[in-house]
Amino acid sequence: MRTPLSFAQDSGTFANSVAPLRDKPFYPLEPGPEYLPLLRYQVVLAGKNFFHIKETTTGRVRGFRRNHNDACALAKTLENNS
Repeated sequence: MRTPLSFAQDSGTFANSVAPLRDKPFYPLEPGPEYLPLLRYQVVLAGKNFFHIKETTTGRVRGFRRNHNDACALAKTLENNS
């Protein structure tokens, strides 16, 4: 019977297969504003199973829904009508 150590490989085997992180460039998690379309409405969690549809420019709440999918649908409708 083999011991678990007999399956282990030396550390030099995988040395060239993965580049270290210090050699890779880091990018921001969110793209810059020039790449994002300006959305007028944002769905914001306002409580347990309760969502506000907030206007991004003024911060005013334009509607609310109890279901996230319904809130997103309302935000899309408001976006298309504006």
